[in-house]
Amino acid sequence: MIIDKLNNFKIILASRSPRRQQLLRDLGLKFDVVIKEYEEIYPEGMSGDEIARYVAQQKAASFINEISDNEIVIAADTIVWCNNKVLGKPLNRKDAIRILKEISGNTHEVITGVSIRSQSKELTFSESTRVTFETLSEEEICYYTDNYKPYDKAGAYGIQEWIGIIACSHIDGSYFNVVGLPVQRFYKELQKFIQ
Repeated sequence: MIIDKLNNFKIILASRSPRRQQLLRDLGLKFDVVIKEYEEIYPEGMSGDEIARYVAQQKAASFINEISDNEIVIAADTIVWCNNKVLGKPLNRKDAIRILKEISGNTHEVITGVSIRSQSKELTFSESTRVTFETLSEEEICYYTDNYKPYDKAGAYGIQEWIGIIACSHIDGSYFNVVGLPVQRFYKELQKFIQ
């Protein structure tokens, strides 16, 4: 079984996201969290898929000189793509409200890029989920922002939180991708990677 095979490797998760860490634990993986400061910049003119893959790949690549033969690095980046632009993590309350107003009554894409890297190989992919939100009132947006403080979340929301429960009317794709990691696809890609 893949989980038993993976116990022969030391897995490094390059992510401070508690949701991503929990999803990997739920998958049965043992891993260490190692955080490197990385400025999430990317070349202009990229599509949402390209941005997510590029940033994840760069995060994983930053470990290449520090890992041994039996170590695997997993890096990921989730973006919200709406109206042909990235809605990143909000800078403050005002920015969170602005972002939530943009996705209110709209369909956006949540795209996660994942890069799996060892000394000898690298595999990078992205997964996209379309999410439709009902129109939110200003009062609802402010309530969510003030009570849930979504400043560490791309698109200024967590699908598993209050706002997702009241506003998300349709999801096309992986729910777990919106939480932070497309675990079904990740599991399959990881199987390929260690073969």
